[in-house]
Formats: sequence, C-alpha cells, structure tokens
Amino acid sequence: MSEHTLHVKVVTPNGIIFDYETASLVVLDTTNGSEGIMANHAPIIAAMQVSEVKVVDEESSFEEIITISGGFAEFSENTLTVVSDSAERAQDIDVKRAQEAKERAEKHIAASDTDDVVRAQAALMRAVNRIHAVTGSK
Repeated sequence: MSEHTLHVKVVTPNGIIFDYETASLVVLDTTNGSEGIMANHAPIIAAMQVSEVKVVDEESSFEEIITISGGFAEFSENTLTVVSDSAERAQDIDVKRAQEAKERAEKHIAASDTDDVVRAQAALMRAVNRIHAVTGSK
C-alpha cells in the first residue's frame, strides 16, 4: 500500500462486504455531516447514518458505492473500517425490489400509528438509500 492510499473495509455481522486496499478517497455521511477521508487523515471514530459510502481510487478510475444501514466508522493507520448491521454494494442491489420496499413503507407510514410510523420511516430511508446508490435519484 502506497503512502497516498488507504485500506477500506465494510463489515456486517454476515462478514466482509467490501475490502479494497488502494483507495485515494472515501466519503462518509456521519451523524455530524459528510466526512472525506484520505490517506494520513487524523484518526477518527464516527457514528454513521443510513447512507452511502463512496470509495474512490483516482489512479485506476475505480469508484464504488456501498449502502449501509447506519453503524460506525473507525479510521487509523490508513485503514478505514465501517461496521454496519447491513450493507450492500450498489451493483448488487435489485432496484425493482428496493422500489417495492419504498412503496410499501410509504403506504405503511400513511396508514400507521406513531410507533409504526417510526419503523416504516426507517424502512423507507433504507429503500431510498438503496435506490439512490444505483440510480442516483431518490
């Protein structure tokens, strides 16, 4: 690994979803806002939102988007590890299935009491995040 790259891992209870050793930039949406991580960044630990993790390797024109359902990110010694309950690479997302989940969540929100609305809103956020990762639209 070069002194200008970082190692990126996305891990769930089901195992490693993504592992890339020569990233030049990673963009994260933390609970405190968007964070760009490059090699030799100061060590951080951050809580993550339901969002996308964008991994870029400028040298090889590589770009990957991974959706996550929250969690946390830890960066030290040029290794970024994102830990989440669930994560998917954009290329593995079934957009039709995600669109159906979005529509179900929207219907559930419209017809539910307060507790159900919170759960349905979380499901809606995950579905919209997955659709955006693949299509770029919400």
